[in-house]
Amino acid sequence: MAIAAVKPNRRALSKERRRQQLIDATIKCISKKGLGSLTLANVASEAGLSQGIVNLHFNSKDNLLNETLRFLAEDYDAQFMQTYETNSPEAATTLLALMEMDLKPAVCDRKKLSVWFAFWGEVKTVPTYQKICAAYNTKYIEIMKELCQRIVAEGNYEDVDAQNVTDALSSLTDGLWLSCLINPKSFDRAAAFKSIYSYLRALFPDHYH
Repeated sequence: MAIAAVKPNRRALSKERRRQQLIDATIKCISKKGLGSLTLANVASEAGLSQGIVNLHFNSKDNLLNETLRFLAEDYDAQFMQTYETNSPEAATTLLALMEMDLKPAVCDRKKLSVWFAFWGEVKTVPTYQKICAAYNTKYIEIMKELCQRIVAEGNYEDVDAQNVTDALSSLTDGLWLSCLINPKSFDRAAAFKSIYSYLRALFPDHYH
């Protein structure tokens, strides 16, 4: 007996598209105005919709901002995990690929970065932002630490601490993202990647030549 394919509900699909349209508009507004002065009217205007539509889909500004941050986090997570899962089984190659991913335009984009930094600036005072960011960040740190541990074991690098390397790489990436945000005209992706590679080569000379 043939089973008919289940077609997506047009109304539900339309709802998801409208929500995404509003989230995209929110990202644009935050990149232009920051979080402090953002209003639902701004978002509605950017999306070319009425403010009532924004209220219909998100009920409040807080809900809209939470969903916007969650969308950004999930978007980054998808790219991170795809790079991690489809790369070489060699830890050194995978770690380098993850570092390179952080500098690609899909991630290291000035508009996206301005929104990320806006949310990070509010993490201490908004528990929901902290919860969303912490959950994903813990996951990435553990993956990178595990890769570093494997490299340390493979190369018998007795004086190298995997946790310290992981923390340093995270800080280096954050610093490069900030540089891209503040100095977009002078930011050089190739030079940024070279600085990361040089750091890894200094620690793991047998793996990065």
